[in-house]
Amino acid sequence: MRATLARAGGLAVVLAFIGLLPWLSGRDAALSVLRARSAEQEPTAEALAAIRDDLGLGSGPLALLGQWAGGLAHGDFGRSWVSGADVLPSVLSGLAVSLGLMGASLVVALLVAVALCTGTAVRGARGTLRPSGSPGATAAMLASVPEFLLATVLLIAVGVWLGRLPTSGWQGPASMVLPALAMGVPAGGLLGRLVGDALPGAYAERWSGLWRASGVSAPRIALAALRRAMPALVPQFGLVAVGLTGGAVAVESVFAIPGIGRTALGAAKAQDLPLLQGALLALLVLGLAAGVLAHLGRVRLLGPGLRAAALALPAAPRRPAGRAWRAVPAVLAGILLTVTVWGLLRDPYAVDVTARLSSPSWGHPLGTDGLGRDVLARLGHGAATTLGVALVVCLVSYAVAVAIGFLPALSAGIADVANALPPVIVGILVAAALGPGTAGACVAVALISWPPLAAHAAALVQETRAAGFLTAQRAIGATPRWVLTRHVLPAVAGPVARHAVLRLPGIALALASLGFLGLGAQPPAPEWGLLLDESRAYVERAPWAALSPALALALLAGFAVSLSSLTATRPNRKRT
Repeated sequence: MRATLARAGGLAVVLAFIGLLPWLSGRDAALSVLRARSAEQEPTAEALAAIRDDLGLGSGPLALLGQWAGGLAHGDFGRSWVSGADVLPSVLSGLAVSLGLMGASLVVALLVAVALCTGTAVRGARGTLRPSGSPGATAAMLASVPEFLLATVLLIAVGVWLGRLPTSGWQGPASMVLPALAMGVPAGGLLGRLVGDALPGAYAERWSGLWRASGVSAPRIALAALRRAMPALVPQFGLVAVGLTGGAVAVESVFAIPGIGRTALGAAKAQDLPLLQGALLALLVLGLAAGVLAHLGRVRLLGPGLRAAALALPAAPRRPAGRAWRAVPAVLAGILLTVTVWGLLRDPYAVDVTARLSSPSWGHPLGTDGLGRDVLARLGHGAATTLGVALVVCLVSYAVAVAIGFLPALSAGIADVANALPPVIVGILVAAALGPGTAGACVAVALISWPPLAAHAAALVQETRAAGFLTAQRAIGATPRWVLTRHVLPAVAGPVARHAVLRLPGIALALASLGFLGLGAQPPAPEWGLLLDESRAYVERAPWAALSPALALALLAGFAVSLSSLTATRPNRKRT
């Protein structure tokens, strides 16, 4: 009951934040409406007062929240500050487009997951599965590719160079192919990783060998193993569906698709807060619906006898990573370090209009951008900016997680809601309140970075407090402060710190995605996501300007995957 109340409280906080956006933004909403309606009209006190009275903005925050909630109860989402039209039709039309795109993306994700896991399922059913038989590395590599990066690469390679498919708009099934691939391939990689890691545990159970010895066919054994592994995976499938809502924002922006994600992003940039409120509410409802459906599916799969708890799968044996794979993180880190140092020796802000969009040469190894600035210089300085800011966010998340880890019951609800919100959605919320910029992007990523670390810290705190030697310490008179500072905190700080380091590349990619959408660092800052966004305007004339930051982000994603996989496959050593 306490956890349920905490989750309800966390959801209420998010809804209240959305409802109070006009007040939290800190800007004069009446002035924004006046500029949107008539750019030539003078912002006199009388004109602004009339707009405040018309929109009900003169009341306090509680009255504003009550007015918004009362309108929702009657199906009234308000009127757009920019166009003056009702918000609900715009939200419904964008939602219809996004649902079609997400449905196509789920189909792609399922096909990718099936392709990744078929070999594991067949070998396991035949009894020939090896310890390294799951598609972990390939699936993890696909899952780590950000949607906005894959969308940009597909737009350049397939849409521009090959000219096979539409690169913008929403005109028919052909317009859905590239966006669905951009969203579905990473989601399919994640599903394939989850299923591929769970199947060996199902095949390791005794029933699998008994069925094979009894002559049961391999397809039937494979279906039974999948059925056995699914209850624990269905909640993760719900999180994949939630992730599609965040991916829709970036992908719809890249391909100019009039979906709910692009609507929310455009409303945030235009400060059209009523439209932004409706779009964010629709995205939140989509995420909650996916979570509820996943929970119902899990209950259905478990059956009436096991609805309270599922039987855990045994841990499947793992083969340690080979020497070649252990060298991958070092190689990728060396490439990124070389590019960073080489770029730091150049001026990222020097403008040379005579060298605009120059191709790679000795003077400009990676070419120049639309203003004649050296791409290598901006890439190197962008690495320092992106990774430096990510390090700060990682340290803040680590400190918050360790502190909250000692109060797991109070943080459970907020953590569940934070896990259900993609970074892009949180970035839009923070940008609406604080404005786009590096500070807002840091706050947004930090808000969704601490829950996994806090869950790890809470588990370690519970395990350490239950240790037998602490009982003996208390029996001989050790004070709670002594136990906390000399035993519990050291046992938590180290492992959570290593966990935080593994999440550093992912935090950098999240910051880059916000910069790509215009919610993070602002021009002329040399930030990787912003570099990729700026190069889209001239991608047909100078594709190297877009491919350079895209390749850097891909190397960062590969470094994250190889580092995490190396840690996961490292054999455990018993402590003496």
